[in-house]
Amino acid sequence: MARNRADACAEGRPGPWWRRRRRGEERRPGPPGPYALLPWLLMGMGSFSNLFQGEAANPWLGGLGLLAFNSLYISVVFRSFDRRKRESPVSYWLLAAMAAITLALAIGYGGSWLLFFPLLSLACGSVLRNRQLAVCMLTLAAVATFVAVWRGNGGSDPWTIGYGTFISGAVTAALLTLAETVMELRATRQELARTAVEKERLRFSRDLHDLLGHTLSVIVVKSEAARRLAPRDMDAALTQVADIESVGRQALTEIREAVTGYREGSLATELDRARSALTAAGIEPVLRRSGPPLAPQTEALLGWVVREAVTNVVRHSHATTCSFVLDGTAERVRLTVTDDGRGPDPDAPATPGIGGTGLAGLTERLAAAGGSLRASPGPERGFVVTAQLPVDEPGPADAAGTPGTATSHTLGR
Repeated sequence: MARNRADACAEGRPGPWWRRRRRGEERRPGPPGPYALLPWLLMGMGSFSNLFQGEAANPWLGGLGLLAFNSLYISVVFRSFDRRKRESPVSYWLLAAMAAITLALAIGYGGSWLLFFPLLSLACGSVLRNRQLAVCMLTLAAVATFVAVWRGNGGSDPWTIGYGTFISGAVTAALLTLAETVMELRATRQELARTAVEKERLRFSRDLHDLLGHTLSVIVVKSEAARRLAPRDMDAALTQVADIESVGRQALTEIREAVTGYREGSLATELDRARSALTAAGIEPVLRRSGPPLAPQTEALLGWVVREAVTNVVRHSHATTCSFVLDGTAERVRLTVTDDGRGPDPDAPATPGIGGTGLAGLTERLAAAGGSLRASPGPERGFVVTAQLPVDEPGPADAAGTPGTATSHTLGR
């Protein structure tokens, strides 16, 4: 319902009066409705008085003209608050009929009947916009002044009629345009707020998937290791159980941080967790790193890549070795995670986490930062995940390191 109200405001259509304000809603000024333009018809009371007192020739003809003008005015005003009706040819034909009646009454009677020119201008201001409005206002003002001079209604009256004709239409159009713009901005603000909520939901669901997917995989692997070690080496099994407790506590902390939106990943921390998870699964982790130090934002994104890649390796690969190659230049950094497992089975159904939600979410993260993510089978066997990111300026703590260093070693236990 709120969306329909916003659409109605954006189209210049006032909502029903019973929906304009509800109990507890903030009262905000909206665009004037068509009823706000109806009291101006009282400007024609002088003409009605002339007819009632018998001061006008052919009173029946004048009365029909007055009735026709008022009917057309009301019709045009109500149409002007619906954008589709306002811009339809019917509205322009109604304005043309009003112009013809106004001109005939002003020429035929003069005096107070000249006030129909400002009323006609007001109706034109409620319908016309931009260049059409400017041409119409100037033309009406000129015609009203000429008719007033021709009728000889005094010295200053002709110019007053011309000025009133111009200003009434211009002010009406300006006020209605401003009100419509304000309502469109309000509708846009509501749409932006809705979009922001959707983005936050997407961020939270993506973070929660990445956090729980990795953590639960580590817990499952370490639980299996503890079960295998328990009959032979109780101390080693208890060590695995202690690791499970530590991983669970860390997962609780990370979930709390993800909920508040302040979680900052660390590449070194993720690599250390990857070593623990891979070692417990019987997979040898190897790291090769070169290039300048990285900014915290870049490290955080690469940490997510390490987390998701290790989760997939532990779950699906049956590998014996998993290598992490991090190299970079002054412009870009690249992280490649390669395992020597069996790789994806082309005949098997799609497995969640491989080309699924996890990697899709990572692709969105890296694309938003100007990077890219590619996941594909290895040249011989296994799976390869390659992430590339532009290099941001590192902070003072990062710059304190030695740039250009290169290492190649097996991650220690």
